[in-house]
Amino acid sequence: MDGIDPDFEGRVLVVANRLPMTIKPKDDGEFEYSISSGGLVAGMKGLAKVVDFKWFGWPGIEVHRNDKDKVRLHLADNFNAVPIFLSNDLAEKHYNGFSNSILWPLLHRMPEKAGSETDWSKAYQEVNEIFADNILPYVEDNDMIWVHDYHLLLLPGILRDRLKKKKNLKIGFFLHTPFPTEDYFTILPFREEICKSLLMCDVVGFHTNQYAKDFLDSARIVLPGVARSPMDLHWAGRRVLVHGFPLGIEADEWREKLETEAAQSELASIQQQFKGQKILLGVDRLDYIKGIPQKLQAFDRFLTEHPEWVGKVVLIQLAIPTRADVDTYRVLREEVEQLVGRVNGKHATFKYTPVHYLYRSIKPDLLSALYAAADVCVISSVRDGLNLVSYEYVACQGKKKGVMMMSNYVGAMKTLPPSSMVVFNPWDTLRFAEKINQALNMGEEEREKRYKEIMKIVDTWTSAKWGKIFLETMMEGEIPKNVGMPDRDPLEEWQSDVPDSETGKVEP
Repeated sequence: MDGIDPDFEGRVLVVANRLPMTIKPKDDGEFEYSISSGGLVAGMKGLAKVVDFKWFGWPGIEVHRNDKDKVRLHLADNFNAVPIFLSNDLAEKHYNGFSNSILWPLLHRMPEKAGSETDWSKAYQEVNEIFADNILPYVEDNDMIWVHDYHLLLLPGILRDRLKKKKNLKIGFFLHTPFPTEDYFTILPFREEICKSLLMCDVVGFHTNQYAKDFLDSARIVLPGVARSPMDLHWAGRRVLVHGFPLGIEADEWREKLETEAAQSELASIQQQFKGQKILLGVDRLDYIKGIPQKLQAFDRFLTEHPEWVGKVVLIQLAIPTRADVDTYRVLREEVEQLVGRVNGKHATFKYTPVHYLYRSIKPDLLSALYAAADVCVISSVRDGLNLVSYEYVACQGKKKGVMMMSNYVGAMKTLPPSSMVVFNPWDTLRFAEKINQALNMGEEEREKRYKEIMKIVDTWTSAKWGKIFLETMMEGEIPKNVGMPDRDPLEEWQSDVPDSETGKVEP
């Protein structure tokens, strides 16, 4: 793929809460640097193939003042990255406090999960100001600044205010979560400041056009004088493009992982261990948005309603630790582990364990092997921005052509063809269980047909293409035409043929 406009004279500055590498101190006083995992890092890795950019972010640890220059130099020379240093206390209040205990649940429409402490709000504002302080010295005329995610919602406005004298400066923002509907957005702290900040951008991007529409509607409610066209906002003499730019993956990289000796060895081991059994696979961060309890309850119901499958199917649930210091997540872990014990206690035999639960991160080669071995991938989120697990699973399913089960509350429902997936409501335990039965009994011809439909989009809409089109939109001031961007609302199409009980929240 070609790079962005060859006549572009500026530079691209990418800003995110975290740098794309993990930094750990060693016993000898030096530091160990390793590339991090995660959707944003993977997405920007794809973009790096076509665009050179400098990355700004927090290094993840508190660095002593005597070591800061050493870390700056190493990151500049080896990663083209600029660290933004924070104290542990400030980082904790900003990240686990305001960002993940207030913003995260509200953005996912779960106000009952939100906490509140006064110093969290102050910390959030302070961190956004500190980021601006560190970015300003690097900005030149004609640059493009691309800010990412909910940790830095106030940053675009701060930068625009402080960089008024820079010529032809473009600022873009991308949100990697859902955007709430206006009734939830109006609960948010700093809602006016957030809207004003985002309206200082040239382009605001979301994973789906539905999230873009929700932002357009919310901005009109919160700020007087906002006018909207179908996909842009006009306020205080500014025009802001607002659109869906769904993130993708580099499917070839996952296929390459699967072909490594380590992955093939893991795959053979998994196939031998579960010989004669079907594998349901869940790959989720241990987060309350991911619907892991709902998945376990539905699997329990499935085994109860279909005892002929006992001993013939297993659920491998990978629960990746996240935000373990936050009380809500500790409670969730206890709930999930109790449910695992309950399902196994109810349905296990001396030779059969129905749920294999892993609370840890695993290496990419093992993950690709798990993807390849699974007959069904179950994504049961009760709210999810996009969910790239769906893309990764299909990329590793070239031989088996496994079935994708997808909750109707997942952003990928807007980008992947719903006809290619078994779609369900995670709150409706009985129907969810029957959908598991449907997926396990699906014939080879039907599986292959659905696989090809999804793979066509996964192979076409890559992370490199996502980043390139976002930057081109910033440069041109218009959405590029004929880019093959998924731009429909399949959830509405799907809902038109489904009973109301499957599209609304039904308590199990």
